[in-house]
Amino acid sequence: MRAFDIGELVLLAALWGASFLFMRLGAQEFGPIALAAVRVGLASAMLVPLLAARGQLGELRQHWRGLLVVGALNSAIPFALFSFAALSITAGLSSIVNATTPLWTAIVAFVWMRQGLTRWRALGLVIGFAGVAFLAWDKASFKPGADHTGFWAVLACAAATLCYGIAANATKRYLAGVSPLAVATGSQLSAAVMLAVPAGALWPSTWPGVTAWLAALALAGLCTALAYILYFRLMSRVGPTNAVSVTFLIPLFAMLWGALFLREAVTAQMVLGGGIVLVGIALALGLVGSKAR
Repeated sequence: MRAFDIGELVLLAALWGASFLFMRLGAQEFGPIALAAVRVGLASAMLVPLLAARGQLGELRQHWRGLLVVGALNSAIPFALFSFAALSITAGLSSIVNATTPLWTAIVAFVWMRQGLTRWRALGLVIGFAGVAFLAWDKASFKPGADHTGFWAVLACAAATLCYGIAANATKRYLAGVSPLAVATGSQLSAAVMLAVPAGALWPSTWPGVTAWLAALALAGLCTALAYILYFRLMSRVGPTNAVSVTFLIPLFAMLWGALFLREAVTAQMVLGGGIVLVGIALALGLVGSKAR
């Protein structure tokens, strides 16, 4: 990749890493559902004018069914789940579990699309999920009356990444040939519609403060609208394999932002578990193994 492409890749990782920080700042006051709704609603308001300026609004009407599916699985559900996790676990830990998205994508492709798994990729799946289990193990306690919030938060992150894996395959199957900006806009818009009623019912009784609103605005503008544009630009210039390598960098930035702004501790378990996950991802993506060597 060129230096400019590498720079955009690092910027994208920094933005998506910051999303876990902003969710930590906004989730307590908004609540998970309301924060997710505000995020996709504001992102839609920013993306729709861009799509209209390109004269591509017709693609939303033409492909609305596929966009509804992708909007639910790629935005509405996972954004709410990650916001729920932000109530009880650190930004760094959430981002490490988020890094398993390529593993889920490979499993869904194997089950749904009948794409074969080499022995190296199968080994990568096992190692990657072993890393997640290692991270979540001390969050689970089987003692009566024990607090299981951390365990359920990790489980919510894992469920969110499963949604991402299904959404990636659904996009390939149902939205092939649709412009990337139309997919990004349509998925955010449909997610906003789906979350509108639940968010209204669960809107906090106390109006969120300035910090929470700024976090929501940053989530929508920087970590969703701008990040989607950067990601799809990278996809078109350097290909999906190189673009997905952003997954390796996101936890580094999430832990950095969490440590700098929230004074979150980076534990030895997080570093070791994150390393195990990344090794698994590298094998599952075919970045290492017999062919790579």
